[in-house]
Amino acid sequence: MSKTKKKQQLTALQAALAAEHAAVYGYGVVGGRIREGRRSEARAAYDAHRARRDALAREVRDLGAEPAAASAAYALPFPVQDSATAVRLAAELEDRVAAVYSDLVRATEGELRGTAAEALREAAVRAVRWRGESVAFPGLAERAAAASASAAPTA
Repeated sequence: MSKTKKKQQLTALQAALAAEHAAVYGYGVVGGRIREGRRSEARAAYDAHRARRDALAREVRDLGAEPAAASAAYALPFPVQDSATAVRLAAELEDRVAAVYSDLVRATEGELRGTAAEALREAAVRAVRWRGESVAFPGLAERAAAASASAAPTA
């Protein structure tokens, strides 16, 4: 593997790891606000993100780097005051995770690429379950919205 390719892969791995740290934190908030009927779903997502986080940390170490550390706290995109906003946060977390896994798919090859694609798929499926609807290209929808917002003329 070339030095450039290894650097791109490591950058994408670290970004995915940072997103998983944030998702684990976010699901802690979700779990505290979600209604009883959806708590097991939130717990399963929390556990899945913890497992992905730990696997990514191992991958980073295998490349000879120090895994990105979790922050003590993360800014939430909006206040989470009840079960409805907790569900909305869960869908947002999954969208954000899907976005970084789409980058990881592009930056990797072989088994790691397959693992990244699987993680992207899992995040997209969880987002659909939380939101109740899907997007055409999971992991890319947020970027399209951000790109059009940044390209919009300002007054």
